[in-house]
Amino acid sequence: MIRNRIKAHRRLRAGDLVPHEFNFRNHPDVQKDALRSLYNEVGFARSLLAYELPDGRLKLIDGHLRRDLDPNLEVEVEVLDVNDEEARALLLSIDPLTLLAEQQEQLQARLLEMTPAVDPELEAAWHEAAEKALKLKGGSPQAYRNVNYVPGQFFVLIRCDDEEHQVELFKRFQDEGLKCELKMC
Repeated sequence: MIRNRIKAHRRLRAGDLVPHEFNFRNHPDVQKDALRSLYNEVGFARSLLAYELPDGRLKLIDGHLRRDLDPNLEVEVEVLDVNDEEARALLLSIDPLTLLAEQQEQLQARLLEMTPAVDPELEAAWHEAAEKALKLKGGSPQAYRNVNYVPGQFFVLIRCDDEEHQVELFKRFQDEGLKCELKMC
């Protein structure tokens, strides 16, 4: 049975949260700019994660960038019933677990096409994150950039054995009157 460790939700000033001394993530300017842009376009939409210290203060597990971006912002905090050791395990796990997810690049590219960002910093961050995921997987960011999705169009991607096979299929499809392009990842 999985225990529910969420014991409360509290709304408080972000700057009143105690940063975790073992938070090992640095937040580059592009990430800060993207979060500011997201706040402007959508608003605050995700609670921070913390646990209670013996003196009653809340110590962060997840949400350090949101805390530091605007210390005076009133934020929603999920308060967990965990000890220091469990908090450290969560600190090591929460973001890294998302990195283990496999990306569906074409679906992500389609989502990017369908969701224009008002702010260029946010759109740049979305594309950078997609390209970073491809690099981690061993793919080519250029391949991602070269895909031009247009809403209402459908594609078939065929994996070829080698360049010769690719050219053979390309010529065959052209002879059949199909619109096709050569791409390489």
